[in-house]
Amino acid sequence: MTATLEFHDDIAVLILGEDENRFSPRFLESVSTHLDKVESDARGLVTVGSGKFYSNGLDLDWLLANGDKADSYVGQVQELFARLLNFPLPTVAGVNGHAFGAGAMFALAHDYRVMREDRGYYCFPEVDIRIPFTPGMAALIQAKLTPQAALTAMTTGHRYAGPEAVAVGLADSVADEHAIVSSALDRLKPLVGKDSNTLGAIKSTMFRSVTEVLREGHTH
Repeated sequence: MTATLEFHDDIAVLILGEDENRFSPRFLESVSTHLDKVESDARGLVTVGSGKFYSNGLDLDWLLANGDKADSYVGQVQELFARLLNFPLPTVAGVNGHAFGAGAMFALAHDYRVMREDRGYYCFPEVDIRIPFTPGMAALIQAKLTPQAALTAMTTGHRYAGPEAVAVGLADSVADEHAIVSSALDRLKPLVGKDSNTLGAIKSTMFRSVTEVLREGHTH
């Protein structure tokens, strides 16, 4: 599965796909290529899935079959998070459905999140599937949530529906299923037009410690 890119005037909408949108190597390569185009041609970025899923995160089937490449794979995923955190344009994740694990982290790396109001969960299931967080992943979540919200989200595997996700800071607002993209665009439009070099510099300063941990030990 690969992502596709659409433009709404000067705002790019990156459609992650139509299934669970897991981070296969092919998917990661597709997203990276699209982000290059967004940086050069757009003034803002919205990401969205379709149907039941925003993203279910790591491609565990691929990982099981390619255990010898696990380190470089996790490095690729964490590089994607670091790139989004520091992206020189305003970003909004349109969380249209389930966002689990690394898929939830990907949404969290955006500036803002609009989540579907009536269906879909935001969840870090790592504690239940016995996969500890990497230092970089933990740092990303902790940079975006209050200490208590991060503790509960990371140690309990709780599934947050839209309104509860807003209450703890995982999402900024909720919207009807058919209004996810339009709501994300509405949130983004007042933010476009800032100088990209300045915006990128501000984000890189804000998230320097997280970025360093995400990129630690990985070369790209």
